[in-house]
Amino acid sequence: MRCRKCASSRVAQNAPGRRSALPDAIAASAGYAISLRKRKRIEQVFGWAKTVGPIRLVMVRGLKEVDQLFVLTMAAYNLTRMRTLGKIRPQMA
Repeated sequence: MRCRKCASSRVAQNAPGRRSALPDAIAASAGYAISLRKRKRIEQVFGWAKTVGPIRLVMVRGLKEVDQLFVLTMAAYNLTRMRTLGKIRPQMA
C-alpha cells in the first residue's frame, strides 16, 4: 500500500540486524511515528477481537451473520474501552 500524501510505501522498518526496505529518512519522520502508533491501536482491536471475542473461530455461516458477529464484537470492545476511559477522565459532579 502506498501513502497518498508522500507517495512512499507503508512498510514496517526491520531495524535489528538486517537491511530494511524503509529508508532511514522516512523512519525518522514524525509522520512515520504517527503511523506506527495508529497501526498499533488497530492491531490491538483485532487482537482483542480474536482472543476475547469470538472472531478467531467463527461459529456462524453466511456473510450477513459473520458481519453481525463482527459488529457485535466491536461494540463490546467499544464498551470495554469506554469503561477504561471513564476511569481516566475526571468526573464532573
